[in-house]
Amino acid sequence: MKSIEVCISPAILDRYINAESVAVVIDVFRATTSITTAFENGAAAIIPVETTEEARRYSEEGVLVAGEREGIKLPFADFGNSPDNFTPERVSGRRVVYTTTNGTRAIMMTEPFHTTLIGSFLNASAVAERVVELKRDVVILCAGWKDKFNIEDTLCAGLISGRLLDSGLFATSCDSANASVDLYRLAKGDINGYIKKAAQNERLIAKGLGDCIGYCLRTDISAKVPELSSGVLRVAGEGDNYSGTG
Repeated sequence: MKSIEVCISPAILDRYINAESVAVVIDVFRATTSITTAFENGAAAIIPVETTEEARRYSEEGVLVAGEREGIKLPFADFGNSPDNFTPERVSGRRVVYTTTNGTRAIMMTEPFHTTLIGSFLNASAVAERVVELKRDVVILCAGWKDKFNIEDTLCAGLISGRLLDSGLFATSCDSANASVDLYRLAKGDINGYIKKAAQNERLIAKGLGDCIGYCLRTDISAKVPELSSGVLRVAGEGDNYSGTG
């Protein structure tokens, strides 16, 4: 029987790091939703970077860059962080350098784990299936907001944890895993209504970015599972479809 743990903030990830475990990173609003969407729309690879300086260097070299800080597109970036920015016309067959306020930092923090997967509502069941295939303990990391707990990532962690528990191959004695499952079960009848309590929901609306919220909460519309290898995200089980155009 493999174990499930949920880390509710990157600030305490050091308590969970295990070189033999799988990490699943969740940033519902918006990084991991956008990454899943990018691969659904044909992206060859996504290169997460932590700082704006790194992203700017790539941009100066002519590499396609998506990036934001505080929800706002970086001035030098080709586009921002909403899922609808990652259209087939922009990303199909291309590599994208990506930097965000919370999500890309959380992804890079999981490099000590055996495997890092990207999770969202969009691909929740596919992620759970991939974790089952890997036959390892799993730590689900909620990217949160500037190291603070948030509702949307915890709900998604509860959804994926529940899928794993339902498989009969996983168990948990982790309080935050059990709490996330309970929170998801409480909210699942009206996720869109419940999410109105989330601070990031209000932040996105205030910045004119609220049109992505409903999409970010759609469940199991993608079978793509992005996986980190040598600092680059690609879809698990798929080859590199890089077109050579950027």
